[in-house]
Amino acid sequence: MTDKLIIVESPAKANTIKKFLGGNTKVVASMGHIRDLPKSKLGINIENNFEPEYINIRGKGDLIKELKTDAKNAKKVYLATDPDREGEAIAWHLSNILNVDEKKVTRVTFNEITKTAVQKAIKEPRDIDINLVDAQQARRVLDRIVGYKISPVLWKKVRRGLSAGRVQSVAVKLIVDREEEIEKFIPEEYWNIDEKTNKKFEAKFYGKAGKKQEIHSKEEVDKILFAIKKATYIVEDVKKSEKKRTPAPPFTTSTMQQEASRKIGFSIKKTMSVAQGLYEGVKIQDKGTVGLITYMRTDSTRISEEARATAKTYITETYGKDYYENRYYKTNKEAQDAHEGIRPTYAELEPEKIKDSLTKDQYKLYKLIYNRFMASQMVSAIYDTMSVTINANDYTFKANGQNLKFKGFMTLYVETLDNEEDSENTTIPELEKNQEVVNKKIETKQSFTEPPARYTEASLV
Repeated sequence: MTDKLIIVESPAKANTIKKFLGGNTKVVASMGHIRDLPKSKLGINIENNFEPEYINIRGKGDLIKELKTDAKNAKKVYLATDPDREGEAIAWHLSNILNVDEKKVTRVTFNEITKTAVQKAIKEPRDIDINLVDAQQARRVLDRIVGYKISPVLWKKVRRGLSAGRVQSVAVKLIVDREEEIEKFIPEEYWNIDEKTNKKFEAKFYGKAGKKQEIHSKEEVDKILFAIKKATYIVEDVKKSEKKRTPAPPFTTSTMQQEASRKIGFSIKKTMSVAQGLYEGVKIQDKGTVGLITYMRTDSTRISEEARATAKTYITETYGKDYYENRYYKTNKEAQDAHEGIRPTYAELEPEKIKDSLTKDQYKLYKLIYNRFMASQMVSAIYDTMSVTINANDYTFKANGQNLKFKGFMTLYVETLDNEEDSENTTIPELEKNQEVVNKKIETKQSFTEPPARYTEASLV
């Protein structure tokens, strides 16, 4: 007789958990879902309150028998599937199929696969959350109705083999809408006038008498050039200030997908697959199987106080106390906030230290997650900025410059944004009000407004 039977979803997760639990404990894997809707028909009784008609998944008969035997021979059964709707539903299906006294079946969850988290979860079991199960079932039923009712229309109208889905149909609509925007777009002509000075910086045409002016034709350009042909260029105003750039919060699922796409070229599918492996456990030299990151399906940027403390230790020891700042991030009002943001489970397992134990893809994503989290608890970067206004015959030119004064969090990580043009340094020399600068060269450039860009995988997310 086994004291404890723990059922998880994957063998990798089972291997990671085994080493944390002593005594007469057995850890087995359900290999994902064990029951689902039948593939051969709709499988939903629409007339009877959309009741799903579940069947055992084909090919899982032997596994189900083994799980039933293991459950029968255990004093207590812990359903430790993933801590989300899908995991809750798998736990519910398991509890219905095991044929054992429901009093000896209980649910446990953990956001990270560490010894502390696993042992704490076993000590604090709970009932299955039927609201989460119902949420998953509603989603599954919607998937099936949309897929099975709309896909045949696509087969008739477009071609066989296509499928419509609850999510992909909306994504297609977004893409079609964007394509229509692009087709309807009418380009508009605009011109830039740049002045290159003897002080080795460039000022851009702004307008007349301090008011912003857009230039839309060659005639307008020629009029301005004629007016400033013999002008004296005088510095009208110099503004100096300090600008701070704050770090990005820890990853949520969607921000991780976007950054992995932009920074390391991962598809959404690949990102989630590699993250799943990092969460469930990787064999690390001299440490055995270790879960390296917290649960990777989350919409929250919240982090635990324990994680905050480990970040403080790592940052102050590695970079110095001037680089640490205890930061809290507001989670979106619509977020479920069921789990923490995505972060490393052990601060001491720096990416470089365990690189040899990881695949290339695991290393790239782990480094991204690790650095993003640590940077989120660091001080702001500081720039010295200068804004210069130059007057030439009542026409205004402006130049903006910035110098990175203190790197702060940027020592470790800088978030990438779509269409970002943000260099660290654009230097302007020391200038004084009423100082004359010599115009060395005037350059004009004709351009046309661009239509909205097609979605990349990251921007669609």
